[in-house]
Amino acid sequence: MNAEKKKLAQKIYLVLASLFITSLVVSNLIFQKFFYWYPVNFEIFGEKLFNLSVGILPYPITFLITDLISEIYGKKKANQVVTVGIFAAIFSTFIIFVADAVPAIENSPIDDMLFKKVFGSTIIAVFSSMLSYLFAQYIDIHIYHFWKNLTKGKMLWLRNNFSTFFSQFVDTFTIIFLLCVSNILEWNQFAGLLISGFLFKVLVALVDTPFLYLGVYFFRKKFKLKINEEIDID
Repeated sequence: MNAEKKKLAQKIYLVLASLFITSLVVSNLIFQKFFYWYPVNFEIFGEKLFNLSVGILPYPITFLITDLISEIYGKKKANQVVTVGIFAAIFSTFIIFVADAVPAIENSPIDDMLFKKVFGSTIIAVFSSMLSYLFAQYIDIHIYHFWKNLTKGKMLWLRNNFSTFFSQFVDTFTIIFLLCVSNILEWNQFAGLLISGFLFKVLVALVDTPFLYLGVYFFRKKFKLKINEEIDID
């Protein structure tokens, strides 16, 4: 690969990494708002199916991006993005902690009580999210490359969905469990939110498969890559 193509590949990698980190941090900040996605009117364990936190909306993007980076840039670069994401989450938590500690002035549009109500659980949420995220993302990358090596770079849909299904279950179970332990959620919500969250992520994973194919097609055409060939940007 010539220097110009390598520079372009590095720029695209940085864009993908920035989208990944933004999606991760934002999902931690907005998690306390819940909504009902209603393609079906059905209850399970006392919770409406697809009774979900808005934090789930940007989160599947992170798995699509790590799968794309795994496919094109390799396992090492995918793991690097995950590690940087952890530091970004910790740093964002520190900023919120400092902002919460600074007292609001009398005529502040947002007073201390409202700020604490919105962001007060963020530290616990980020801790919970980081643990689930750490387990899920590394599992996703590991399983993805297991199937990639086994199929010799073929059957992209198989490794994309198999890795995402399992890692998303780990992610959903871990974060809901920790939020229940922390009394942010009630235990009677656990089973319903677990099933709703996991099924929603499975549907999203199925929907994002064509986008992964499109992304991989773009890279292979742009950089003239063979099947199973990866870009080295080090």
